[in-house]
Amino acid sequence: MSAAVTPEPTSRRRASRTASHLASLGVFGTAALGVLQFYQPPRQFIESRGEVEAVESTGPLALASRNAFGRSGEVRVLFALPGEPVVYPVELRGDPAELSYAWVAFADTGTVQALPSESARPLEASFEAPHEPGFYRLALMNGAERILVDGPALSVMVPFSAKLGTTINGYRIGTYVAERLGARAEQAPPGFVQIEEVDADLPLTKHLRMSDFLSHDEQERWPRYAALDVRLLDKIELVVAEMGRLSGRGGDAPVALDVHSGFRTPFHNRRVNRAARDSRHQYGDAADIAIDSNGDGRISFADTRLVARAVEAVEEAHPDLVGGMGLYNRGDASYVHIDARGRRARWRG
Repeated sequence: MSAAVTPEPTSRRRASRTASHLASLGVFGTAALGVLQFYQPPRQFIESRGEVEAVESTGPLALASRNAFGRSGEVRVLFALPGEPVVYPVELRGDPAELSYAWVAFADTGTVQALPSESARPLEASFEAPHEPGFYRLALMNGAERILVDGPALSVMVPFSAKLGTTINGYRIGTYVAERLGARAEQAPPGFVQIEEVDADLPLTKHLRMSDFLSHDEQERWPRYAALDVRLLDKIELVVAEMGRLSGRGGDAPVALDVHSGFRTPFHNRRVNRAARDSRHQYGDAADIAIDSNGDGRISFADTRLVARAVEAVEEAHPDLVGGMGLYNRGDASYVHIDARGRRARWRG
């Protein structure tokens, strides 16, 4: 792999036809820290065309479509701002016009059967995110029949506009370059995931958890806040799968993966030795990860080289996930910086 030795630079991130048995609902809207780009669901209800077998009338009321889990098939949390449209493709049994939906907070998922009818909305051309930050599951209803969709959770973020000075709800974020320089600098993230202590172990993907993206800033109060981009989550899982192919171990082989650094608040980033002034970590689309890619029980330069090959292959196959990659080998520490900034960058640290 050829790579110029450069610091991490600053850059700008970036209704219905009814089927008799199974219909596919594609809903457009805001997800993660921008428009969800890793799939293009249909713009209306369409009859299933072989992607998913039609279920019997006695089968599940709804299933999350394969598109809902990203191209890796491993994304387990989607993101939206309060009240915004949400991308959440589902496969439906029966007439969509007879269905309604509601978002159920994690704490209330055991009471879905008792949801009042007035809390449901007609299933139209889009889902609308709840207005309160938090984690939710999608419930669909047809008369007395109601289910929680077995699919990704929805994280409703706190808008960036809720940041007062350098803090959100007492949690210190710091100041983004865009707040000082305006349009001349990198756009600030649109929002932050609100993380309670009970949320820290929440799976984001097959190999990643919410705790992997908490800023290592020694703040102990809850809730904490983090910018997080679903494109990064999908990219990392694609890289892990590609590593399995390249190593011959297969995509289902166990992988030891450690996130050294996920999200960083600008406040914390200023204290990180040799960190880029406007590091991508502040925008939630970067992570420094150490992976035992060859399964020999240790992490070495051989592992980082295999990760690098996997990143190149994933970016070639998915140009919309292109970004930065930095290889770090310092003594016994070997890890790779991966981001989804929207343009190619390579360096060694």
